[in-house]
Amino acid sequence: MIELSWPQVSARRLERAGLGAGRAAEGPEGVVAAMCGAHAQVMSAAEASIGLRLDGVTRAHVREALWGGRSLVKTHGPRGTVHLLPARDLPMWVSAMSSVPAAYNTTPPSRRMTPEQTDQVVAAIREVLATAEMTIDELSEAVVAATGPWAGELVMPAFQGWWPRWRQAMSVAAHRGAFVFGPVRGRKVTYTAAPEAPPVTDGLGALVTSYLTAYGPATPDQFAQWAGGPVKWAAAAFGSAALEEVLFEGKRAWVVAGDTAVPEEPPRGVRLLPYFDAYVVAGRPRELLYPGPAAARALAGGQAGNFPVLLVDGIVSGVWHQRRSGSKIDVTVEPLRDLTAAQLRELDEQVERVGEVMEGRPRLTIGPVTVGAHA
Repeated sequence: MIELSWPQVSARRLERAGLGAGRAAEGPEGVVAAMCGAHAQVMSAAEASIGLRLDGVTRAHVREALWGGRSLVKTHGPRGTVHLLPARDLPMWVSAMSSVPAAYNTTPPSRRMTPEQTDQVVAAIREVLATAEMTIDELSEAVVAATGPWAGELVMPAFQGWWPRWRQAMSVAAHRGAFVFGPVRGRKVTYTAAPEAPPVTDGLGALVTSYLTAYGPATPDQFAQWAGGPVKWAAAAFGSAALEEVLFEGKRAWVVAGDTAVPEEPPRGVRLLPYFDAYVVAGRPRELLYPGPAAARALAGGQAGNFPVLLVDGIVSGVWHQRRSGSKIDVTVEPLRDLTAAQLRELDEQVERVGEVMEGRPRLTIGPVTVGAHA
């Protein structure tokens, strides 16, 4: 059995994530495919995640790929969170995510939807958005009209108010391909029909392959945590895919069959990764990616992504934050280790690149980051 070390796996993942010495050349959709989706709950962070992996790409190029050329789509991805995904891969994602078994429902019985009601809502969303872009209020009115008053009952606690019952099915509807996000109308989010494409029958197997290509070696437990499904479901997916068992730091893990190559050189370089970057969200084991003080400083209750991180030679070595005022971008970086002169020069280059991607004028300050974790 092939044995792989953390430095070997770290270098391999960095290279495949577009964070190695070279840069990806496939454009935004190719980079997002290699990342297995770009987390887009914070849209500016998604733009930075993609742009920092490509030479000459700014947030304007990412927005054009999403809203102009439509080579990207915005929808609910792994864990039900909002992601940018390649439009070409959407059928795979729909097949894979719709196969996730329903989690235990903790909603009080009086507020729940039955499986039949969920099916009605998903069908209604698909139908009313087939030829339209709607805000959430417009969509709510159309769904209630198509299903019945029960769908509009205000039973879901939401911020300082209540949402209608039907909104419990939003993530399910997205995972079944009933909608994607549309362009913002003023300050309002819109929803629209997913691009037409032939369905995929074994999207889950394809997603396991994509995930392991990017973040392997990994285990079914780790895939389940990343995707937001139960371990039994993930184990069955691993069992039906063409995989190869390896030893990773002395523990059993899996890669795509035959895909055991690693770079000859150990991981090198300084990188700035924004909130919820796919690399750190998927990166495990946490204790190797976030060694020593990095775990206490850059993880939030064990969860990755709540802090933008400084990556040095493949491990989390600090946190950072950017504050924008007009075209000025103040970047504060808090290293958790001493940086060499060469690494400080690389950090300067990364800050300049952040400015290019976000179309602003950056200024670097090295010191404490006082902003807390993002929720």
